[in-house]
Amino acid sequence: LLIDQTKGVQYLNEIKDSVVGGFQWATKEGILCGENMRGVKFNIMDVTLHADAIHRGGGQIIPTARRVFYAAYLSATPALQEPMFLVEIQCPETVVGGVYQTISTRRGEVHSEEPISGTPMFCVKAYLPVSESFGFTAALRSETSGQAFPQCVFDHWAAVQGNPLEAGTKAQEILLKI
Repeated sequence: LLIDQTKGVQYLNEIKDSVVGGFQWATKEGILCGENMRGVKFNIMDVTLHADAIHRGGGQIIPTARRVFYAAYLSATPALQEPMFLVEIQCPETVVGGVYQTISTRRGEVHSEEPISGTPMFCVKAYLPVSESFGFTAALRSETSGQAFPQCVFDHWAAVQGNPLEAGTKAQEILLKI
């Protein structure tokens, strides 16, 4: 979201398209990992422009606006978002503990656990980061002796805990892997 909160800035109408172009470029290729930025808002509070029109062209404004948006993003509280799977696991009641253990070791969170009526089976629903899903089925089957059957479907994006610019956080570890 880009908000113009300026008052009485000369020549602003001449550069609006260029500023929007810089905004689109900055948000399409985010500064942290080159991915789309989500859930950001930039307020343009003041603008100082050169009186000579040659210095207000798109070639001057677009890259400058992009760098300004990057700097504003970094000076705020930047965060990473990661894709999350909704994992639906069907298993007998005797191995539900192994399902919970496998999910928790991979930063997953159990959302619900419901018995399937008329059967001795349970349906466990959990959110699992996509990056942690590689090898998940094999680990789950190993932990439950092949009695659990998972299905993964993309569900939403979730913020990664911690500041990606702070050493030792999970967010920085993910950022450095990218």
